[in-house]
Amino acid sequence: MQVATSIVKLEFSHEESYLKEFPKLRNPTATSETTRNMELQCAVQKYAWGVRGIESSVAQLAKAANPELEVAEDQPFAELWMGTHPSGPTVVKGTGGTLGDYISKHPDVLGSPVIQKFGKSLPYLFKVLSVNQALSIQAHPNKSHAEQLHKDRPDVYKDPNHKPEMTIALTPFQAMCGFRPAEQIVKHLKEIHELKKVIGDAAADAFIENPTEENLKACFSAMMNASKDTIASALSELLQRFPGMDSGKGEELLRELFLRLHEKYPGDVGCFSIYLLNYLTLQPGESMFLGPNIIHAYLLGDCIECMACSDNVVRAGLTPKYQDVETLVSMLEYGMVPAESRKFQGSKVDQFTTFYNPPVPDFAVDMIEVPSGTKQCTLRQVDSASILLVVEGEADGVEVSPPPVGDVPVATSVLRGSVLFLAAGQSLTLQFKAGSRFLAFRAICVL
Repeated sequence: MQVATSIVKLEFSHEESYLKEFPKLRNPTATSETTRNMELQCAVQKYAWGVRGIESSVAQLAKAANPELEVAEDQPFAELWMGTHPSGPTVVKGTGGTLGDYISKHPDVLGSPVIQKFGKSLPYLFKVLSVNQALSIQAHPNKSHAEQLHKDRPDVYKDPNHKPEMTIALTPFQAMCGFRPAEQIVKHLKEIHELKKVIGDAAADAFIENPTEENLKACFSAMMNASKDTIASALSELLQRFPGMDSGKGEELLRELFLRLHEKYPGDVGCFSIYLLNYLTLQPGESMFLGPNIIHAYLLGDCIECMACSDNVVRAGLTPKYQDVETLVSMLEYGMVPAESRKFQGSKVDQFTTFYNPPVPDFAVDMIEVPSGTKQCTLRQVDSASILLVVEGEADGVEVSPPPVGDVPVATSVLRGSVLFLAAGQSLTLQFKAGSRFLAFRAICVL
């Protein structure tokens, strides 16, 4: 994939400093007088699984946009939120008001198709994630299921919306997604007696003899509901067996990944999930779409993420949070497909833009990649409000037409970490400094 190759210089290891891989941070002497187009200041979420300190790309982007931000080396910086979600609302720079307030006062900026479909609110939440350890094994309900869960247990499922997600890798990004092909699961059940011990002979043998989705569901349910004593015993046996394996066998049984998961989540049955779920690495520019009822877990790396505006997550395994095993088992899609089929392809729409358009109306994402030496680029007009994040490079000329409505400051230049809001129908032309490669992502809503 061509776009992946061109982003590869952003790669880094979480064991090494990120600073040498990224451009310098925004000049801390910049003042509000030099930031003149609808620029945003975004919320940072410090979840425990995030990368700590300035090594987090989330921290770097946030610090670049807000030089006064304190970045403690012992704090995890997990997510950068761009949108109107009440748990982390974005602020319009220079006004102190939130983006949500601005949209409520000027709803036409959303575009009439968005208003007709979603009402007078932004339908998506745009994010950057910096992942240092596995997130929970999880899935998201479809719209009708979300409504029912919210009705039955509003204390757990706090809104009635679905939560489809799309991930675009910034660095090599490790994840689990969907169930492995049947032959791989059968092989693991035959070769890893500890896995079979947790699942139980009856369910495991039934799948080996007849690898149907129904029998896979029985295996997954048995594994996730196994007794703590059985799980502890099986984990201990496999941990003791790993050191005696040669490197080839250890690699085949995902020894490094298993040990990494067990270090962070000791005693968790989710460690065995790697033998049932696809394990894949997205290269920079590659994407993955997570529709309803698709089991997944992010493991390591940095990505752009866009999703419907919701908090509905059904978890089970690799998390200290509430686990709803019964709901997860009942809702999952148990199709068994190769890992590569879980990747979602973008398409080129112009010289500089790759368009990732998932099969949901709530969101889509443009990746704008402009090689060094290019003098200017005009972003395509769309019929929805959009949010633009600059990941690399800078432009010393920014022209928006027509100008933003309302009394808001507008930016005349952008740097790494800049986040801009564009109303529906606005065009944006960027004029680049000589030698500056430019990479940005833009969340939009295509209806």
